[in-house]
Amino acid sequence: MARDTKERILGAALEMFSQRGYDGTNIRELTASLGLGKSSMYRHFKSKEEIWNALLDEMIAYYAARFGLSERLPPVPDSLEGLVGMTMRMVDITIHDARIVMTRKLLTIEQFRDGRARDLATKHFLTGLKEMFTPVFAGMMDRGLIRRDDPAMLAFAYTAPISALIHLCDREPEKTGEAMTQVEAFSRHFIRVYGTSRMCE
Repeated sequence: MARDTKERILGAALEMFSQRGYDGTNIRELTASLGLGKSSMYRHFKSKEEIWNALLDEMIAYYAARFGLSERLPPVPDSLEGLVGMTMRMVDITIHDARIVMTRKLLTIEQFRDGRARDLATKHFLTGLKEMFTPVFAGMMDRGLIRRDDPAMLAFAYTAPISALIHLCDREPEKTGEAMTQVEAFSRHFIRVYGTSRMCE
């Protein structure tokens, strides 16, 4: 029961922080939204800062379980079409998983206030994506699917525009369909430029 209450608090906190930011989130309003008194809240968390840090810890674990652990890294595709399919599946999860969307919004808001949020934003919006796709492109080179180049630079060139389109979906959700179409078009353009064999049409 205590664990359920703690998870409810963190779920409500994620929603509020992602909409209002840390400074704009009021503990009294947070507890009221859950039908709890402040004393009940403080049995689980001593302060708003403790809620914030627990929320970041939970976000790291949630993301790692889906993308970040070594056994969860994307497999090396066995075809150029496989790269397109893998990319679209990953983007679909990233855009439509409510918790990931709220976490991304929270990091976007708080990266200029909180050093830990800044580091996580850098990792999830930039460096982590490059690190995730570097072995993918290295493996595709070894399989003769794409021409030899610096795999880290290819990973950066590939993921940066896709990341920008994901952020567009956060700002303007009505453009999600259009953004997904652009991601697929970009992925196909990329393999036309770097692929060593014709992709199946």
